[in-house]
Amino acid sequence: MNVRIIKKQNLAQIMQYPWIWSVIGSVIMFILLGILAGRTNWESLMTLCYSASFLTIVALGQMLIVTTGEGAIDLSISTLITLSAFLTTGLTNTTDSNLIWVIPLVLLIGVFFGFINSVLVVFLRIPAIIATLAMSYVITTVVLLYNNIFRVFSVAPALTSFVRFEFFGSVPLMILIIILLLLLFQYLINHTRYGKSLIALGQSLKAAELAGVSVKTVKIMSYCFCGFLSALGGILISARVGGAFLGLGDPYQMQTVAAVVVGGTLISGGRAVPVGTFFGALFLTFLTTAMQIAGINIGMQNIITGFFIIFVLFLSARTKEI
Repeated sequence: MNVRIIKKQNLAQIMQYPWIWSVIGSVIMFILLGILAGRTNWESLMTLCYSASFLTIVALGQMLIVTTGEGAIDLSISTLITLSAFLTTGLTNTTDSNLIWVIPLVLLIGVFFGFINSVLVVFLRIPAIIATLAMSYVITTVVLLYNNIFRVFSVAPALTSFVRFEFFGSVPLMILIIILLLLLFQYLINHTRYGKSLIALGQSLKAAELAGVSVKTVKIMSYCFCGFLSALGGILISARVGGAFLGLGDPYQMQTVAAVVVGGTLISGGRAVPVGTFFGALFLTFLTTAMQIAGINIGMQNIITGFFIIFVLFLSARTKEI
């Protein structure tokens, strides 16, 4: 009995740092990746962190939605990424000066779709998964219509240079941006009224209402933030791949959820772990790269990733019971 109590106490201490599992998993995967590739060095680590940075940006938006509780997940993120990439590429038309008005416009469009999602969820009381899935079909239709007149096949040079810039020739600017973004989100979650209200809402809707939390406002802000980050991700991803194409954001739909869950954010809501979300994204990048090196086809990669998410959710549920 004493041994059992000690084990529970040790587990409780570990759970104070829920991101630790994603860190351990990332280290293990990096070592495994080194064995498969036959080499591990600083350059390869930076390359993988660079790849994970794009996933981290959009996953942080998903993290906010998941934290609101009630099993909320935003399924419109992937299509909003694609739309943002198309708009950024098409409206800039390879002209750097157009970025001054195109980027704010695309970000506002992202916020607009996030706001529409919040209206469906908060005021029409449609479950988040259903509402955002319906919105994804709307956005996909907009993308298909725009694709009919889309004739631009390269990104503004300044945006490409920004995304690919490296300090000292080895440290990508994107990684430093992610560090600043994580610090911002840590402050947002732990030291602002919005962040504390978000955690309270996710833990118990009724208790949050009794405590005076403006539930509607918090949810609306969360969906708007998610839309903003999805649009930002689309802008940067378009620069990374050098343009836009149909289905560009599709891989991020499953990966954002996986990064959030692996990073320690509770799928049931009430706990957000920004740092863990980054390491979750990093772990998934390592895992995907390892599967590619091993010659596993994309279908099997999705199956493996899906089963992995189920396994992590199972462990999360068991840990919550303990």
